[in-house]
Parts: sequence; C-alpha cells; structure tokens
Amino acid sequence: MRELAASVLEWTGPFAVASVVSVRGSAPRPVGAALAVHPDGRVVGSVSGGCVEGAVYELALEVLATGTPRLARFGYSAEDAFAVGLTCGGELEVFVQLATPEIRAAMRAAVEGRPVVLTRSLVMGTGSVEFPESAPTSSSVVDNSLVESWGTAPRLLVFGAIDYASAVARQGKFLGYHVTVCDARPVFATVDRFPHADDVVVDWPHRYLAATPTDTSTAVCVLTHDPKFDVPLLKTALRLPLAFVGALGSRRTHLDRVARLRAEGVTDAELARLRSPIGLDLGAATPEETAVSIAAELVAVRRGGGGLPLSWTEVPIHKDAAAVCGA
Repeated sequence: MRELAASVLEWTGPFAVASVVSVRGSAPRPVGAALAVHPDGRVVGSVSGGCVEGAVYELALEVLATGTPRLARFGYSAEDAFAVGLTCGGELEVFVQLATPEIRAAMRAAVEGRPVVLTRSLVMGTGSVEFPESAPTSSSVVDNSLVESWGTAPRLLVFGAIDYASAVARQGKFLGYHVTVCDARPVFATVDRFPHADDVVVDWPHRYLAATPTDTSTAVCVLTHDPKFDVPLLKTALRLPLAFVGALGSRRTHLDRVARLRAEGVTDAELARLRSPIGLDLGAATPEETAVSIAAELVAVRRGGGGLPLSWTEVPIHKDAAAVCGA
C-alpha cells in the first residue's frame, strides 16, 4: 500500500482500500499490493495487474456505501475463462475496508520516508500503527491480521552529473529508490538539471560514498567514465556491502578501468562484484534507452531475474512471494 500514499493523502473524506492478503499459484501482484477507490470514482493502484480490478472496484464501492469490510477470493474458472478471475491460473484474496486513521498515519509516514508498521484485522479492519527507528519492508498475514512493515526506500547513488545521470535518476525514482546524484563539479551538479533526484550533492564521489550511510539494499551507478573519479570511487564501493555496483563505459574503458583498479590493490574477488559495462543488452543508444537498460539490470539483480526474454525461458514469471514482498 505504500505506493499509493503520495496519491491518496490529498483525498479528503472516506475512501476504500483493497489489499491483497493471500496469493496462491501464479498471480501478478504480491501480498500487500493495494488499490484505493474514492467515492467520486477515482482509482489508484492495482491488486492483480488488471485481471480482477473491475470486480474489486465494485466491491470497494459497496464498502464505501455500507462501511462494512469485505474479504473476497478470486481465482481462475476452468468452466468459464471469461468469468471474473485470474486467467494466469493463480488465486488471491483481497480485503477491502474504509481507510482508517491508522492507515492515513502510516501513509503519511511513508511519504515522509519514516519506517512504519501497520497491522490490520482481516475481520473488522481495525488495527494499530507503530513508528520504529528502523523496519524491514515486508507484508504478511499473522493470526488473521495483515502486517505491513515499510522501511525506508533503498538508496540509488548516481555518480556523474551527465545527461545519462538525469535519465537514470528518473528511472530510479520510478522504481522506488531514494535517488542521490553526486558530482565534484558544481556547474553540472544542480537541482535544475536533476529534477527527479531526491538529493543533488557537490563533492568528490569517493569522499561522499565513504561518508554517507549505505547498506545491503544500496545501489551505486558510476557514470563519469573518468579515471580520476572512477578509480577511487570504485575502490571504495567494491569494498562495501552494497547490493549493486555498476559503471558506464565502453569495453575498452572497462579494461583500462580494471587494470587501474588492480594497480590500486583491488582483488579479483572484489572486481567480480563490478557490473561493467553497466546495463542489460537492449541495443540502447540514447541516454533514456541506456537508463532503461540500467534499470532493467537493477531489477534483475534485486529480484533474481536472469535478464533473458521470457519467451526463451520456462522458469516461473513471478518469483516467490518472499522475493517480491514489499515491492
């Protein structure tokens, strides 16, 4: 439900929230995915990628009219493939209720970037909200209650204030990252040039990385392809427990970069963590296309994807719920 927060906090008066509380088999959205319906007909979010949205919308209107929470199950109907259900063969349960003060408070905390834990009864819709100092991002059902824990957004650190960085920052925000653009050159590192970044920092990249908080969800994209910036930055990054370290550049640039890093004492094990040239092979040419290829690699690493066309594989399209919880 966190993804709805920025859109629905401005809504005044009652509105309905539908949340996925159970998934079986192949289904497009995980536990915790949500959809909000305003009395005037506005809809934000999704619970199934389109399969049962119409039925859930009607259920939300009913809840708005009665005030009574509803728990509904949707699944594939072998007898009637056009019946309301999931034609992908999965089954899900959706809980619909009016937005409570606790839900509104949790959404407000999410927009402000504060960790929050929201617990709701799947019978009455009542619940509680807590604001811990830190929290993992997860959604699960425990003792007939939906427990949603939202940590702070993962960080995407983009180094190099170039046109590619602007496109990568935009993709990063789209994927839910807290995006920082950093460059040592103040003439290029400006808020006007990077409107989609949460922070624009003027500092030497390696110095900023060494001083800023990072964790195992942090992604680093090095776009400068200038040795005086790249080498000390990558030397620092490859020795931190980060989720992703990638660097832009041609294959010739990559070979030169690796040689320079080895000369600085970076080990083969550390170099094995470097994703360079950064991005998946999409044939990208423009900064925007390159940003999509970088975003695709970030998603593949984050979710355990292989990066191949789905038509070439026979693996499950949707990974297990634990891998995508909190998406």
